Amino acid sequence: MSSLAPLNHLIKRFQEQTPIRASSLIITLYGDAIEPHGGTVWLGSLIQLLEPMGINERLIRTSIFRLSKEGWLSAEKVGRRSYYSLTLTGRRRFDKAFKRVYSAGVPAWDGAWCLVMLSQLSVELRKQVREELEWQGFGAMSPVLLACPRSDRADINATLAELGAQEDTIVFETTPQDVLGSRALRLQVRESWNIDELAAHYSEFIQLFRPLWQALREQEQLQPQDCFLARLLLIHEYRKLLLRDPQLPDELLPGDWEGRAARQLCRNIYRLIQARAEEWLATALENADGPLPDVGESYYRRFGGLV
Repeated sequence: MSSLAPLNHLIKRFQEQTPIRASSLIITLYGDAIEPHGGTVWLGSLIQLLEPMGINERLIRTSIFRLSKEGWLSAEKVGRRSYYSLTLTGRRRFDKAFKRVYSAGVPAWDGAWCLVMLSQLSVELRKQVREELEWQGFGAMSPVLLACPRSDRADINATLAELGAQEDTIVFETTPQDVLGSRALRLQVRESWNIDELAAHYSEFIQLFRPLWQALREQEQLQPQDCFLARLLLIHEYRKLLLRDPQLPDELLPGDWEGRAARQLCRNIYRLIQARAEEWLATALENADGPLPDVGESYYRRFGGLV
């Protein structure tokens, strides 16, 4: 048990989930900590690393097996030891998911929109397309019209092609607008993206992690294991929030948008604890060659630069 009461509270909160989301936490661990060190780790060291989280060996083995079946991880046997690495597909998934987590901020917006018309699709296919595009940041302006102020046309085309909907979907792109966030548009955004619900989740994140930030700042010397556990839970909870967040431009969001404060808090905590967390990872994890390799330059560009 840690000497930091807020950290113990966060660990207990994770353990009280029914069921414990071990697979999701392992995904966070690989994306945040293992991928920067080459992406391969011995299963035994992974088990020991997660023991303080209250995840037993059996559950970790089951979760790793499930992630392997789903194409995230691949296994290599060396003697009696098993080493798990990210697959190429898994690495692409991580790159896409975690890029948003560590970005320096939301890019500038010129007022252009991408509109997707679903009126020619069957009801069942329309539902599938809508769900997939909502994950990419689209909101429903009407039952048959989706809109996104920022989009990657290649991603949209790939999604529509995978679902067999490309020939029956109409995609428009508007020209940049002079007035980026009118009153009517802000009200529409609040409805189409359920901004109030997302704000409530961000507010909960702030309430959970602000006491941890205060406790960490008061420590004379930060403990490496505490820093690792705090960093893992911080990124785990923040990553789950970003999966819900369409990353709308500032011009379309309320002036007191909780997402800004949550991002600042996450960045502050991460910058404070990442170095000591790396010390713990260096002693706790190993691959077939021994200690994990050092992180690359891209790691230090997280959150606009780690100091």
